[in-house]
Amino acid sequence: MTAQSYAECSARERLALLLDPGSFHEWLPPQERLMSPHLAQLGVPCAFDDGVAIGRATLDGRTVFVAAQEGAFMGGGVGEVHGAKLTGLLRRARRDRPAAVLLLLDSGGVRLHEANAGLIAVSEVMRAVLDARDAGIPVIGLIGAANGCFGGMGIVARCLDRVVMSDVGRLAMSGPEVIEASHGVEEFDARDRALVWRTTGGKHRWLTGDCDALVEDDVAAFRRAAIDAMTALPAARPVTPESLEAEHALLAARLALLDEPVDGDDAAALWRRLGVEDAARVPDLDVADVLPLRALAR
Repeated sequence: MTAQSYAECSARERLALLLDPGSFHEWLPPQERLMSPHLAQLGVPCAFDDGVAIGRATLDGRTVFVAAQEGAFMGGGVGEVHGAKLTGLLRRARRDRPAAVLLLLDSGGVRLHEANAGLIAVSEVMRAVLDARDAGIPVIGLIGAANGCFGGMGIVARCLDRVVMSDVGRLAMSGPEVIEASHGVEEFDARDRALVWRTTGGKHRWLTGDCDALVEDDVAAFRRAAIDAMTALPAARPVTPESLEAEHALLAARLALLDEPVDGDDAAALWRRLGVEDAARVPDLDVADVLPLRALAR
């Protein structure tokens, strides 16, 4: 069977191929024309679904709630309506208790056109994610689309139970262009694609423990990883002070690792510190060859 690139699919194509065939029932579909009021006031073209499709479906026969961001509309940017749809989906999950919530993330962050509303929306999404997790509903993120997962949605991703990435996926707080604009090309050259993927790409995130499953750029591989994540997560895992302290301890250990001088100035130097021999070869390795290399488990 020929692989279907996850990165090259639209949001609705991913939903059709990832979920059980014909099972997706969309809430607030395009015909409802729920659009951002801010974009219209600025004379900016709108989308009838505001760049995100949400609904109910089945995955391997189990009921899931799912949201898929459409990166082709404003880079998957989050605005007031876009964020409200995500928040509503997560809140309904607490009521209806599906087997999991799947977030197919494809976003450059908050829309500058409605920045304040978008920032508030992202904070509401974060709270809704933690509330769903606390209620025992697994929340799983899939990252492998063209825009990656940056800005506010990058923070949301790190609030999830599990993160699945492909080797072409990217995850970070600030995007390469934002870093370059803020600190100059000497700090980060956004045109250096190899550098971008060495620091934000799926292989790097896997090696440093920021994603829980690394897969090929194949919709079927994402489907298998999502099913595995649902199966592996326990039914009840409340978010407790102890669990948060454990996460903070992990972050503190990473910061201590980074604070020490390294032989080099980018990700490969960190990989060597983590125990990866011949780190310079990592970008050229297949996913199957990268998986055994992780030395810092989540």
